[in-house]
Amino acid sequence: MNRTMVYRWWMSAIWGGLVAGAVEVYRLPAGALQPFVITDETAAVHMVWLQGKPEACDVWYQKLPGGRTNASMPLRINHVADDAIAIGTIRGAQMAVGRNGRIHVVWNGSSASSGKDIRGVPLLYSRMNDAGTAFEPEINLLGKTAFLDGGASVAADPMGTVHVVWHAAPAPEKSSESDRSVFISTSTNDGVTFTAGRSVVGTQGVCGCCSLRAIAHPDGSMAVLYRSAVTGSERTVHLLWSMDRGNTFKTVVRDAWRTAVCPMSSSSLVHHSTGLFSAWETEGTIRSAVLHTPIQEPVVVQDVSRRGRAKHPALATNGHGELLCAWAEGTGWQRGGKVVWCRLDTDGNHIGSEAILPDLPVWSFPAAYARDDGEFVVVY
Repeated sequence: MNRTMVYRWWMSAIWGGLVAGAVEVYRLPAGALQPFVITDETAAVHMVWLQGKPEACDVWYQKLPGGRTNASMPLRINHVADDAIAIGTIRGAQMAVGRNGRIHVVWNGSSASSGKDIRGVPLLYSRMNDAGTAFEPEINLLGKTAFLDGGASVAADPMGTVHVVWHAAPAPEKSSESDRSVFISTSTNDGVTFTAGRSVVGTQGVCGCCSLRAIAHPDGSMAVLYRSAVTGSERTVHLLWSMDRGNTFKTVVRDAWRTAVCPMSSSSLVHHSTGLFSAWETEGTIRSAVLHTPIQEPVVVQDVSRRGRAKHPALATNGHGELLCAWAEGTGWQRGGKVVWCRLDTDGNHIGSEAILPDLPVWSFPAAYARDDGEFVVVY
């Protein structure tokens, strides 16, 4: 990856009586937006980001073995030029690693997408080819649903199961926010074919401009984090949990927010040594919950950020059981902001102080990962 800036930031946190290790900061090239990062079981780091005009841009992928600077050459994922969108900050690409390390990517199509029709922009999916040298042409998984808005997600496991999750109207004639639902389409053959989309929450309403996040585990469990919109003034976060590979779900976390304005929020999920760690925004504060295995309800929800106007959390965990949460502060419509991060213990409590850096670009947010030596990296 061509980085315009690489430097190390020593945290003031104390861990086991020692100063916590450095957090390395990688700056993306000019024009690169909305990095999304995932680490596989070999400690290789996979990154996608958007590049180009915010209203019609491309999706790029790169692999960093061990999370270090010996990165592969970037690959453009989309075959149709400019068919992704960065405006709004919550419609960028999400990614998962499936069987044999295959990469699966989803994103919201732009107005330049060839699949745009009366139902709105397409829900685009692409997977890496068998040779691992390129991505296959994107396909539209929107099905009979309509009016895709907040960003979609993808989850995959080592058994070849791939889930694409999004929220939309069930049909073009049902266009209100209260009609929206969360849909899932599943592949059991590594993304070759998918089932028709089905609702997993009914028609209780989903916050239109908010992204959702999904993640799968090899044990067959799966989580989906989304924001509802049951009434015009309710924007509750729901964390759904499945123990049967996405066939059935139950709500294990609810975090209410009374507001009539769509917050255009995103969220993050990461598997941890003791369970699942989740983070989202409520009333300008980054909130978190740890789902220990087995789940013990009620799940404790607590604040992570401390100053307000915090959005777009990104979680990372390393082999030592340590956690890091990065997020954006002060961003808005056509306005950049700051990147903030802190270390957390296994229960989501702060370890030491927060670190702050300026110059987060418009329409972007940070990502985070851990290198193979356990050192954390923040990317923006």
